[in-house]
Amino acid sequence: MKQEPTTARPKSPLSRRAWIAAASGGAASGLVLTRLDALKGTAQEIASPQDPTRVPGRFVSEVGSRAPGERPRRLVRSLALSSSSRTPLHELEGTITPSDLHFERHHAGVPEIRAEDHELLVHGMVERPMVFRMSDLRRYPRLSRICFIECSGNGGGAYNRNRMPTEVSVQQLDGLLSTSEWTGVMLSTILREVGVRPGASWILAEGSDAAVMGRSVPLAKAMDDAMLAFGQNGDAIRPEQGYPVRLLLPGWEGNAQVKWLRRIEVSDRPTMTRDETSRYTDPLKDGTARQFSFVMDAKSVITFPSYPHVLPEAGWWEIEGLAWTGRGRIVRVEVSADGGRNWTDATLQRPVLPMSTVRFRHLWRWNGQETILLSRATDETGYRQPTVHQLWDARGEGTAYHHNHQRAWKVAGDGAVTFGLGDLV
Repeated sequence: MKQEPTTARPKSPLSRRAWIAAASGGAASGLVLTRLDALKGTAQEIASPQDPTRVPGRFVSEVGSRAPGERPRRLVRSLALSSSSRTPLHELEGTITPSDLHFERHHAGVPEIRAEDHELLVHGMVERPMVFRMSDLRRYPRLSRICFIECSGNGGGAYNRNRMPTEVSVQQLDGLLSTSEWTGVMLSTILREVGVRPGASWILAEGSDAAVMGRSVPLAKAMDDAMLAFGQNGDAIRPEQGYPVRLLLPGWEGNAQVKWLRRIEVSDRPTMTRDETSRYTDPLKDGTARQFSFVMDAKSVITFPSYPHVLPEAGWWEIEGLAWTGRGRIVRVEVSADGGRNWTDATLQRPVLPMSTVRFRHLWRWNGQETILLSRATDETGYRQPTVHQLWDARGEGTAYHHNHQRAWKVAGDGAVTFGLGDLV
């Protein structure tokens, strides 16, 4: 089918080279427009490849690589011991995050650990305190499951009404979220091996990084679906994600899923470490604080259209995004194209798994006028993603964690897309 170049030019200040590059790949007449048809806010050089039918290709290799034109990158906040890097959600397909693009969050750098030297001590209120080497853990029955991990501070940059940004991308806003297939041993298997004593109700998980990260976890979660994960997307877990073994708590905040796990202590009370007292608690509007708010509530974000995309023409566009919840499955995602006055169901892309991201899509006819796009997710418990006003009413404006309010994208008359939550508050 012959493709026709788009003739309408946007009013945004893009270079002629960038405009021609986008126009030459415009959608064929009558087809739905997708993110492939949108312009990006920066000009891009386009190289003309050689005819592949006239040039022999590369030989086989031991490790594969991405095509030269595919260059997704994590966004590094700062080069510091306590820092983060964010997943390019707007550039990914499906729901699984490539291991090398999984977000990072660590508090004292990434430790260098050899699997053959690593040991995991399990002790406390147990019958048989034991030390497990990685070779020991791998001898127990293992399983795999797909689930997301999200930093509880994800989205915090767009919660304060006094500094609400507009030029912020999905990666900057919600890039502390990734989904992988994790492989390992159920923590309940190891706890049964050591024999948990009556009266025990908590565990302490401690990492072997320089921060010696420690978090208390209810024994009920440890005996339910917690995992000692040493595999990620079919490979050994990456060092940034906790090599050689990490704690996996499906649906719970990322900080509690301690990486580089070296010690588990079974007890009858939470340990009250610095990482769950001075940090990772939620100040409330009445002056009290919410502690041990482990579960990540239902949330969604439109990944396209989003900043810095520019829609070059009116017509039918495909809205797409991701939704997730720590309480089970997402059962519904709705999209509003008028700032929340009216809502329409989006289509969920199968499979819809518990504690995993799900991709949603929705066809939207843009008339060329300014508007605000929103999405809201509902999970199988009936919980629906709140507006930012509902979250402020329930929690106040001082919290630094669990920002699951609805995200907004403003589409201007010239097609430029910016973060639009400030227009709603």
